[in-house]
Amino acid sequence: MSRVETALEALGIALPEPPAPVAAYVPVRIAGSMAFVSGQVPMQGGVLQATGPVPSQVSPDAAADAARLCVINALAALKAALDGDLDRVEGIVRVGVFVASDAGFAGQPQVADGASQLLVEVLGTAGKHARAALGCIALPLGASVEVELIAALRDASN
Repeated sequence: MSRVETALEALGIALPEPPAPVAAYVPVRIAGSMAFVSGQVPMQGGVLQATGPVPSQVSPDAAADAARLCVINALAALKAALDGDLDRVEGIVRVGVFVASDAGFAGQPQVADGASQLLVEVLGTAGKHARAALGCIALPLGASVEVELIAALRDASN
């Protein structure tokens, strides 16, 4: 079992099959030593787990949990793109977290911490990253949170 898979197992996380794209894009695009993971919403078992704006319809804590689920889906997509070898992830470079927000809500960084903290729990210092946490009026499928990420990769031969 890979180092990353062992860390996920220790956290009680089993990666799902990666969610299918909901429009005309690919889940992951690898360019050289970088992997660009398309925005992932908090989908679990084919059901969106958090919908509507924060905080009127989804609490900030529930939105942070949704951001965590988005990262799980991003890791699943990345694993599929890397032929099952998440140990090729050298580090997470950047994370973008989008939060469907009510007017006046400024807690996007705390919501984004759900994503950031999981990446560090799974990857250790390689999970530390630059980040943007943005509020927006709406997200695809009515999701409360969407997370995208960029990962640096090791050569497959290493």
